[in-house]
Formats: sequence, C-alpha cells, structure tokens
Amino acid sequence: MSGNMNLTLKVWRQKNDKTRGKFVTYQANGISSDMSFLEMLDVVNEDLVRKGEDPIHFDHDCREGICGMCSLHINGRPHGPKQGTTTCQLHMRSFHDGQTIVIEPWRAAAFPVIKDLAVDRSAFDRIQQAGGYINVNTGGVPDANGIPIPKIVADEAFESATCIGCGACVAACKNASAMLFVSAKISQYALLPQGQTERYSRAQAMVAQMDAEGFGSCTNTGACEAECPVGIKLTNIARMNREYLGAKILKQVEPH
Repeated sequence: MSGNMNLTLKVWRQKNDKTRGKFVTYQANGISSDMSFLEMLDVVNEDLVRKGEDPIHFDHDCREGICGMCSLHINGRPHGPKQGTTTCQLHMRSFHDGQTIVIEPWRAAAFPVIKDLAVDRSAFDRIQQAGGYINVNTGGVPDANGIPIPKIVADEAFESATCIGCGACVAACKNASAMLFVSAKISQYALLPQGQTERYSRAQAMVAQMDAEGFGSCTNTGACEAECPVGIKLTNIARMNREYLGAKILKQVEPH
C-alpha cells in the first residue's frame, strides 16, 4: 500500500528509563491516507531496518481498538487528533501532506519508559489485582437472568466495564492521575449485586494501590474524560469517592 503523503516525524527515542531521551526526525514518504497510524510506523520501521538502524519501539496488539495496548501521544494529544479513537484506529487521512507529526510516549512517573514509545503500565495491573475482582462460591454457573438487575444499572455498569486500560486518562491529566481508570474498575462492580461482598474493601485497596504507584491527584479538569477513547465518564470518579468515603465511615477492615 503506497500513497502520495510525505510527512516529517519527530519521534521520541530513549533506550530505557535510566537514560536521557531525545526527539529524532524521520521522513515518512509515500504514505497512503488509508493506512492506520501504526501501519505508517511499520513502513518507517521497515525503512530503518533496511538501513541497519534500530527500529522505533511502540506498543500494539489487536489493532482493533479493544486491547488498550497502543499508547502514543500524537501532536500533544493521547491517541491523536480524533476524539473517541485509539491510536491503532487512527488513519492517516486525519493528517495532511507535508505535515510534521510529533510522537511521544505516555508521560507519567508511574509509567516508566521501557524503550522509545513503549511504557510499562503494569501499575494498572497491580491496582486491578488489589481489588478488581469478586469472590464467588464454587458450583454450577447461575443463569444469566438469575439475579434481576434494572436495565439502567446494568447499562451503566457495562459502560464502566468498557474501559480498556490504555492509560490515555493518565497521559492527558496534568497531574498524571489514574482516578478515571480506577473509578471505572470500581464502578463496574459497585453497581452490581455480585460486587457487593468486597464493596468497601475493594475501594480502599484499589485507591491505596493507586497512591502507592505514584499517580497524582484528581483536580477535576476533565481532560481524562475528553481524551478517553471509549468515553468513560467523570461520574465514575464521584462514585469511587462515595465508595471510598463510605468504607472509611463504616470502618471496614483496612486492606493489607
């Protein structure tokens, strides 16, 4: 696939989180407007490999906007210029011939650089492991309609559960706060009957782990919601705060 777009890329290159990084300029020529952004980077990397140079390292997996692996800061915005779109679903028709594109990794102390544009987001995994689960009795699987749940509640829980954990909320926040991510993971359980057993310990454990990972505080600027590719809402943060405050007031056992 080739086209007639010629672009200038300013790409952040960094060996690891212990070394200083810098922007390196590359030319991306003959780019088709039908390519995805990651396909464009693939073309650039193929050219670098042919020259015997180290290719640009970046995260990707499904390339369908589902897994949350792609994590590029493009021209100052997480995932690029289109709202509600992940990097892998961003196409080059969103740019124009001759444009300069600045590509950076997520910027957050809790997301150390692995190499170039790839960052370590295992902090999200540890937050999830701290309380993002439910305990269930062993035995037969209950019928899906065995526990009646109002549709409005089920829909809201589902919307919270659509968070793909990409980290765009952290990258967009001036404080590198992870509260939108954490609140979505808490909400998807807090809204449903199945999540009530660990309701209060969950909120305390996940918030404590979020703080331990070094994420910043929320100051309600709304940048996280604006840049979230799946539209997670700020109302989840309000719910998380209620869950956390309720746990403290009721003096539940502190998480270990």
